[in-house]
Order: sequence, then structure tokens, then C-alpha cells
Amino acid sequence: MYYVYVLLSDKDKQLYVGFTNNLKRRLHEHFSGKSTATKNRLPLKFIHHEAYLKWSDAKRRETYLKGGNGKAQLKIQLQDILTELGYKHL
Repeated sequence: MYYVYVLLSDKDKQLYVGFTNNLKRRLHEHFSGKSTATKNRLPLKFIHHEAYLKWSDAKRRETYLKGGNGKAQLKIQLQDILTELGYKHL
């Protein structure tokens, strides 16, 4: 399985979208500060994930969610939890 996941930084209230084939390991890397992408944005909250059978589908979805239309759709999809967690860029 391949996973696309979304994290929210408590520090700067920004979203981080990533993908992996080992969600448990990757989240541990993020939360322990071992990921250069998020180590300066701790603490983080894990707010969403999606599972895919093919690497190419997961990578395509990650790329889409990082872009303009995808990020906008993600914010609509996760509007309730983002509001609850204090995300200001809806």
C-alpha cells in the first residue's frame, strides 16, 4: 500500500502533504523531528490520509494536493477539522 497523508503544524498552522509506503515509520520520522521537511514546524497533528494500491496513483494524488486546485479542494474536504484546529487560511 501507498499512503498520501496530511499534517498540520501547530507552530505555523500550515499544511504538509506527503506520501509513503510505510505510514507508521514516516509519521514517526515527522513527529520525532527526523524529517527535514517538517523538523522546524513541530509539533504536528496527523489530520488525514488516503491509501492507494499503486505507487503512481499515490504520487499523482500527492502532486495534485500540493497544487492550487488540489490544495483548495483539500481545504474544502477538511474544512471542519481545520476550523476546529485553528487553521486560518480557508
